[in-house]
Amino acid sequence: MLSLHTARERRAPHGKPRIGLAIAGGGPIGSMYELGALRALDEAIEGLDLNRMDCYVGVSSGAFLAAGLANRMRTEEICRIFITGDSYDAVFRPSDFMRPAVAEYMRRAAALPRIARKWWGDMQHAPWGTGWSNFIMRFGGLVPTGLFDNAQVEHFLRDVLTRRGRTNDFRKLDVPLYVIAVDLDNGEAVRFGSEQWRDVPISKAVQASAALPGLYPPVQIRGRSFVDGALRRTMHASVVLEQDIDLLIGVNPLVPFNAQSEDQGLEAGAGHSGRLARGGLPAVLSQTFRTLLQSRMQVGLAKYATQYPNIDQLIFEPNARDGEMFFTNAFSFSARARIAQIGYRNTLADLRRRAEILRPMLAAHGLALREGVVNQPRRSIFDGLPPASRDSDATARLRRALDELEQRATSGMV
Repeated sequence: MLSLHTARERRAPHGKPRIGLAIAGGGPIGSMYELGALRALDEAIEGLDLNRMDCYVGVSSGAFLAAGLANRMRTEEICRIFITGDSYDAVFRPSDFMRPAVAEYMRRAAALPRIARKWWGDMQHAPWGTGWSNFIMRFGGLVPTGLFDNAQVEHFLRDVLTRRGRTNDFRKLDVPLYVIAVDLDNGEAVRFGSEQWRDVPISKAVQASAALPGLYPPVQIRGRSFVDGALRRTMHASVVLEQDIDLLIGVNPLVPFNAQSEDQGLEAGAGHSGRLARGGLPAVLSQTFRTLLQSRMQVGLAKYATQYPNIDQLIFEPNARDGEMFFTNAFSFSARARIAQIGYRNTLADLRRRAEILRPMLAAHGLALREGVVNQPRRSIFDGLPPASRDSDATARLRRALDELEQRATSGMV
């Protein structure tokens, strides 16, 4: 599903059009959908270079992709790491991201004697005030803030970004990259990559942005506790819109499921018969969460269309009737290839359906649809993947340097 807002007052050409990319969160499954969508855009739009955007913003799991793209990692490289698993660059093990947070469990358990003594003392002095609600409040502090240890999230990304000519330092990137997280103690959204937060390693910022409460514990940075950046806004597109761009491209993987259809989603949601309440609390919470995220984003985009009338906006999302996107466990890595394929084909289908409107908009920014790619309904995300590169680290650094020189020469900078 493509949300398209055409600029009402598009600016006159003033050099190379400036394009920004915003990538929302959505857990492991959401990030794989986004990767499929980005791969489709990479292949289907002539002139679009996802590694040379003018601004990037990433939220939660989307921050992984934004950090990689800003570091000149091509979509095919990222696909090989996370989907096909045949990359010579990095080895991705889903189990590393789902290790129990043992240290967090032990830290909470260590507080049991103190809390129990305090509760017992209160019960002796005021037994009438120690009901179930008081008991829950007292002992709720023993519940871990996250099921899994997210230290490996930071370790993995740090390893990837400190090899082959990449950087884990916001200050060394050629373009602005913003990773959004929320301060748990005051609800403030913090932009890692902004002036006062540029010294924080990119890997640490991504770890903080992806710290979904309940799944991962808060991340400590400068004595402050940070959690998932989506708590404040879904995509934080305003961060990109403020960068004097001409075109915004956004990807959001979480939309509410339309369960009213009688012929879609029922097989995936076996027994739901179009009524999500039959799926119990998990289905209700998932639908509620998705509805809140998308409605909040739609309100923001409508406001941005007025606030930034000279900027074209393209936001790519899943099909609301796609039951597989809804009923697949959002925190499972096992379905990543299938979900990436859905993202890839949905995005190509969106481009195909809206081609007549998109052609003049893209042309205004020096872009064009590759008809040979767009007009292949059965095209697979694997069709365009080149053979895995066996380049050594030194060769990759040299290739990167030569690419930079070529780019500068083309743009007249040398």
